[in-house]
Amino acid sequence: MKSFAELSGRSRFAFVALVLTATSGLIWGKGLIGLSRDQAEKENPEVSSARRQPLPSNDTGEASVELSEKQAGTLLKFGPVGTHEFQVLKTAVGTIDFNENMLVQVFSQYQGKILKAFYNIGDDVKQGDILFTIDSPDLLQAESSLLAAAGVLELQKKTLARVTGLLKEGGSAQKDVDQSTSDEQTAEGNFKAAKDAVRIFGKTETEINQIVDSRKIESALVVPSPIAGRVVARSAAPGFLTQPGNAPAPFQVADISTMWMIANVIETDAPAYKLGQPVEVTVPAYPDKVFKGHVTNIGSIIDPNSRRQLVRSEIDDPEHLLRSGMYASFVVRVGDAMHSRAVQSEGVAREGDGTMSVWVTADNRHFVKRTVTTGIRQDNWVQIIDGLREGETVVTDGAVFLSNKLLLGDAG
Repeated sequence: MKSFAELSGRSRFAFVALVLTATSGLIWGKGLIGLSRDQAEKENPEVSSARRQPLPSNDTGEASVELSEKQAGTLLKFGPVGTHEFQVLKTAVGTIDFNENMLVQVFSQYQGKILKAFYNIGDDVKQGDILFTIDSPDLLQAESSLLAAAGVLELQKKTLARVTGLLKEGGSAQKDVDQSTSDEQTAEGNFKAAKDAVRIFGKTETEINQIVDSRKIESALVVPSPIAGRVVARSAAPGFLTQPGNAPAPFQVADISTMWMIANVIETDAPAYKLGQPVEVTVPAYPDKVFKGHVTNIGSIIDPNSRRQLVRSEIDDPEHLLRSGMYASFVVRVGDAMHSRAVQSEGVAREGDGTMSVWVTADNRHFVKRTVTTGIRQDNWVQIIDGLREGETVVTDGAVFLSNKLLLGDAG
């Protein structure tokens, strides 16, 4: 290759021109890049500052984030790690049902055809209110026997009076008086038995005496409500033939001052439930109202398919708000309250790998991520089992923001 001195004049001129052109292009490109960068820094000085500064680090090697004083004051809240009282609770879901100990199927004591039905589903009744009447041939027979016994007793009384008078006048023997006395006592016993037979049908003493005095029988048998409550089912209708214990019952009446909640709890929680434990129940229909009760029955088996155990609670409902079939959830206190280190819920972030983290700070600007072990979540507080010391300053609101900023880096 020829040296620059050996080149001809024209060649030397071309070489110098080429070098000058390349140098000018390089200088122009650097100037353009510098101009664009300066313009970006003028438009967003915070981004420029973040680019010039590396991500803060700490001596322990834990991940950390640094914010400006304005960002920290606007986006975050801080507070010391303290203690909070946590109740040891168990929760479960289930359904509301009638208290079957106070749910009565009302049958007539004797068969017969229904004449009238007086109440409908949803009506409230008092104890003793007549639900329906039936035309009872058994009542008709009992009243007929009562009238016959009353007639025999009256006849025996007259006979005894007559023979007693004849004995005083010497017109009869003592044995006739004794026989009449025995017959009168037998008739009186039969009469009392006949009255009792009618009384079984629900007739009062006044009604029985009225039947005897008027010599008039009434085959209509009244069936009263045995308890005060609400009619929850009815199959009674005029002409319907009813028999004792033959389903369906003409009426079902429930005392709804208390209801049942039936829940199926998971097998591992079964040992925690005891009879008499207080229960707090909520239903979607009344989300702001808490119904109180207690556990009354614990199932003796675990369902082999669902691996769950039945827990039944009796719930007070003096306002009669609950309805059978409602979906419900309950909370049971199964142990004594405990005091433990705690952080507010907004101060705990769940990371992508499932771990829980809290951000610790000493100056409210530099934040270090601390992985923690959590326990009970209750009343917007999270129990901290391990990872924090009492008194450390942590972010109480905004932990998710810091976790996202760490994940996104400069872009956050």
